[in-house]
Amino acid sequence: MNAHSHKIVLCGGWRTPIGHIARSLAGIRADDLMTRAVTETVSRVGVPKGEVDGLIAGWVGQDFQAPNLARVTLLRAGLPERAQAVTVQNNCISSIEAVAMAARFILAGDGELYVAGGVEVMSRLPYSIAGSRAAKELRSLATVKEKWAEVLASPDVAVVDSIEQGLTDPVRGINMAVTAEIAAQMYGVGREAQDAYAHESFKRTLAGWKRGFYKGHVFAVKEGDAGLEADEYPFLREDLVEKPAKFAKAPLAFDRPGYTIKDFYRDNAQHMGGKVPADDAKATVTLFNSCGRSDGAAAVIVATEARAKALKLPILAELKGWGFYGNDPAHMGVSPALAAPVALKHAGAKFEDLDQIELHEPFAATVLSIFKLGKERFGHDWEAKFKAGAMNPNGGTLALGHPLGATGTRLLLNLLGALQENPRGKLGMIAACAGGGMGGALVVEKA
Repeated sequence: MNAHSHKIVLCGGWRTPIGHIARSLAGIRADDLMTRAVTETVSRVGVPKGEVDGLIAGWVGQDFQAPNLARVTLLRAGLPERAQAVTVQNNCISSIEAVAMAARFILAGDGELYVAGGVEVMSRLPYSIAGSRAAKELRSLATVKEKWAEVLASPDVAVVDSIEQGLTDPVRGINMAVTAEIAAQMYGVGREAQDAYAHESFKRTLAGWKRGFYKGHVFAVKEGDAGLEADEYPFLREDLVEKPAKFAKAPLAFDRPGYTIKDFYRDNAQHMGGKVPADDAKATVTLFNSCGRSDGAAAVIVATEARAKALKLPILAELKGWGFYGNDPAHMGVSPALAAPVALKHAGAKFEDLDQIELHEPFAATVLSIFKLGKERFGHDWEAKFKAGAMNPNGGTLALGHPLGATGTRLLLNLLGALQENPRGKLGMIAACAGGGMGGALVVEKA
């Protein structure tokens, strides 16, 4: 193989507004939404379509309406038929992986200009029939329809919710909310602190929208007589900013009649190092300090500096390095603290030199646990960055929502925008966790 040495740059990107599950964007298929994000990005950045060498798209809820969604999107967006197209599945860091993969392809000599991004339409994730076609009830679609009552009653067949199935780790047998409560209990993160963090996330998100930050990289989506111009969930929950006492009224996920926090400890002792609950142990995770389920798509242009200059494209930042790190799936929420040192090492950078950070916020519990783990193990003071407004200054996932395959690129677009706004900002990083225990981080330097 003849590897190439290039300076790799980011030339800008755009995304759809993020729709809340079963609301404004629910009628749009993932391949359609991704096509819109790619089309808008290529057009608004000013990339001649014929110059695109490939498209890398992250997508978690992959189905067969659009097998290899990246290829379907590429063709529908009018990009070159010859161009490479790959769909990536790395759970919630899929579109961080997509950007890194585009860079790898460039370094390998496969091309010089890629569109990278991701999509999720959780509103359209299917209910699935699980079982072998050897079962008599599943021999054909006609049989399934004809013998539907027998299908439901069969011990060899299950009808499952792909969202709940996808959010449950098959190795540890626990869902993502359980991993958040595990983090909260292991790192001593209380509910009040989580609610306060979530309140600040909503506050910063709404302020970012109202002062026009998001208009620089979010385009309106129209669908028939309806559409969406801004991220949906923060405005649906706008009262949480005005009346923060509402956070305390949300029901706890793991303290309810018939199931207490002590039951939680019993069921998850093997994931908590045998930790036993204190007499005053309390559950912490709620709906309002957890992110929403969402729909959305995002894309960014990744290119060699030479190609970008030849095409007179804007150059917003240089991609300095990336890193991925896996840990126990039960502790997936703290994986960004573990991936960050890898990315920083590859970039030749130090945490204290970061001017801007965008950290994924699936749960306030995991963010606050990262604050503790990052400082204790690596000396990385994430909390100080947050309090100084250098981390998530325009809000984050808790308020914006989490379209799984698109979130990594959403983080990157937030980072690029924040660096542009900061006159002294030079070095930035994004970091996120993913189901299965994966963490991903990516470092850029403003051009």
